[in-house]
Amino acid sequence: MATQPQIEPHGGDEAFREEVRQFLAENFPPELKGKGNALASVEGPADESPAQESWRKAVGERGWGTPTWPREYGGGGLSRKQAAILNEEMAKVGAFNPIGGMGVMMFGPTLLEYGSEEQKHEHIPPICRGEIRWCQGYSEPNAGSDLANLQTMAEDKGDHYLVNGQKTWTSGGQWADKCFCLVRTDRSDKHKGISFLLIDMDAPGVEVRPIQMISGMSPFCETFFTDVKVPKDNLVGKEGEGWTIGKRLLQHERTNLSGGGSMARLMGASLAEIAKKYVETESDGQIADKVLRDRIADFEIRWGAFLLTARRATEESKAGGVSEISSVLKKLGTKLGQERAELMIEIMGLQGLGWEGEGFSEAELSGVRAWLFGKATTIYGGSTEIQNNIIAKRVLGMLDHQ
Repeated sequence: MATQPQIEPHGGDEAFREEVRQFLAENFPPELKGKGNALASVEGPADESPAQESWRKAVGERGWGTPTWPREYGGGGLSRKQAAILNEEMAKVGAFNPIGGMGVMMFGPTLLEYGSEEQKHEHIPPICRGEIRWCQGYSEPNAGSDLANLQTMAEDKGDHYLVNGQKTWTSGGQWADKCFCLVRTDRSDKHKGISFLLIDMDAPGVEVRPIQMISGMSPFCETFFTDVKVPKDNLVGKEGEGWTIGKRLLQHERTNLSGGGSMARLMGASLAEIAKKYVETESDGQIADKVLRDRIADFEIRWGAFLLTARRATEESKAGGVSEISSVLKKLGTKLGQERAELMIEIMGLQGLGWEGEGFSEAELSGVRAWLFGKATTIYGGSTEIQNNIIAKRVLGMLDHQ
């Protein structure tokens, strides 16, 4: 990945902290306090209010939505310490990062490492400004866990590729502007025949069909490519390097799907705080049910320890890039997320079983849907079984014995 400039604005970290505070006071709309990032929503983009647009543009102009990315491509160019200060000060005022989505989480970091200078200057700045949505064209009906079995074909036609095939589980495909896609450019070799191609979602021949989930949402699609013309300039790396590039992108995805990334932000209030709204408490404010209290404490301790481990592993990996440790984080973080959702439903009792209608708060209905949606986290981004294989072979050094 390109070297990230380390800057010390106006005299050091404390001066930078004051700069952040002043920026937030001048630019963060009070009515957005406590709200989330619409760009990263699994339910698709909501209509952007004037306040949301203003906040997104203010953050994007400084590159602070992607704080450690190089300034030359629109990032903030901050050190990791300064990025932490930025997060701390935003949290204090209830602000959120309005820049996000797959461009930030997966594609951008990968392009910074493997893309040409022309591709970086074309694609990274719009991501940093939150002006574009990307989707991922990886899985196919017969290429899920065995992703290298993908058959979507990109045929060389001289100055362009002609793409035909089908992808599935394309998250956000119906709202995306562009797709980073694994395609086959050579049928003679399973892995070396794969290339990494960028496809415009509004190009003739691209069709998306949303898939409805058990949670009631339709965050992903089937995507069909029929004689789609893709310029040769949209090839990232060289032909046949797609498997290498695609695996690195998956490492970024798994880190963000674990507690080391977006899941930590999705957890919200502690289980103890939630429980006190639904169960009996003692005079000192403690949960009266000692068994439940013990279960909550046990989970919070394990979750806190995991977050610290994830943070340490993420920091250590930055020196040499994201590594296979992302599989450990993904495996453990998603399992803990499911465990939390189950316990929260149990705490809410009958109020945790609502689907629609009166008698349930918005938070309760969202909790039920989040519980159901969370069942997919141990499958997408590489199933737990796939992560176990990666951990055994590449982390623990275990080899198959005949």
